[in-house]
Amino acid sequence: MTQQGVRWSADQVLSLAPDAASRKAGSKLGAAGPWSEAGSCGEGTVWGLCKGSGSKPYQTVVDIADASGPAYKCSCPSRKFPCKHALGLLLLWSGGADAVPAGQPPEWAGEWLEGRRKRAAEKQAAATGSASGSGDPEAARRRAERRAERITAGATELEQRLVDLLRGGLAGAEQAGYGQWEETAARMVDAQASGLAARVRELGTIPSSGPGWPVRLLEECALLHLLDQGWLLRERLPDGLATTVRSRVGLPASADGPPLRDRWLVLAQYDTADARLTTRRIWLYGATSGRTALLLSYGAAGRAPELALPMGLALDAEVSAYPGAGQPRAALGEQFAPPAPTATRPPGVTPEQAAARYGEALRDDPWLDSVPVTLDRVVPARDGDSWQLADADGKTALPLTSTARARPGLWRLVSLSGGAPVTVFGEFGHRGFTPLTAWPEAGEAVSLC
Repeated sequence: MTQQGVRWSADQVLSLAPDAASRKAGSKLGAAGPWSEAGSCGEGTVWGLCKGSGSKPYQTVVDIADASGPAYKCSCPSRKFPCKHALGLLLLWSGGADAVPAGQPPEWAGEWLEGRRKRAAEKQAAATGSASGSGDPEAARRRAERRAERITAGATELEQRLVDLLRGGLAGAEQAGYGQWEETAARMVDAQASGLAARVRELGTIPSSGPGWPVRLLEECALLHLLDQGWLLRERLPDGLATTVRSRVGLPASADGPPLRDRWLVLAQYDTADARLTTRRIWLYGATSGRTALLLSYGAAGRAPELALPMGLALDAEVSAYPGAGQPRAALGEQFAPPAPTATRPPGVTPEQAAARYGEALRDDPWLDSVPVTLDRVVPARDGDSWQLADADGKTALPLTSTARARPGLWRLVSLSGGAPVTVFGEFGHRGFTPLTAWPEAGEAVSLC
């Protein structure tokens, strides 16, 4: 149940925005002017009518208590989730009970909420029934063997293509263009090795990508060769590393770790998208366990994933780990209460300790791009034409990635710091550090995504 007096901050609401345009438009609707008949109830529902360009106001309702994060319904034609009206309504609600008083939901909001709860119960019952059924283990074993044979054939072919590339010289990769990489990636898809296909497509973007591209291409070819050999020789690998290799080549896995119940702080949430898929990454920190976990959610191209959790809040829930040595990925299980404000902060480390942590993680997963890190008492500072996070008490620093330097969040971080030390959570790897969330010495979390 949602406590009527517990309201999110504006920054926590805006962390749910699917993009910068929605964030800006929603902010304009966070005042009482366009709203009428707004209200909320202790069951975690917020509703209201928002005046638009037409004669009828838009009916907007948000279910804050949904187990997978806030759920939204709006009569506007927008395909974004949440739309600007849902964001504006939550911003209005975050301002206090005067703008959104307690009450009973109107009929249109109540019908939507009742339908959601009914479908959730049916889905749970169906899942329980499916889990109790038994499949054919022998058929499953044969399917797994056939797929392994296809991946082995694909990895063997990819090894030969890498040999041909190096024999012909890297300069030929620039002249050949992207088409050869896409054709090779399609071959890996046919071999049911989606992970190999993704890495091949990344290779195709490196030629002519700027100064030093041959070095970067050679490095990525070496990592791809290592992954190929890891698959072909997987029977000789330690169990944890072999599981990581299977995951990296694209074999699906289920979260089979024992459920871990904790009060999980939502550290950050952000989306990445390509022509095929939108991927949402949500980082959690367990206040009791001290564990950092990654939730992944997917949506078709142009559609936001369903799972959404507001940054800076905490939820009492269970998570289960995915297999693999040193893998932070987990699946969200039963949620015992909706997200609520918390004073919890993850403990921080120095830049030197962060670099050591990444090095240790590479032993378990040589293909790891980055690890989650919280830096304690760092100051954003210029480094020539670039930026870095410098240790306020020492002489070490971590460079920011090119992605971080291009985001508006960098200037939010600089403004938040004002030259004073801050705590910053982000992802650190061989390309540098990408800040995602920051805390001043006294104050609430601020999203940098």
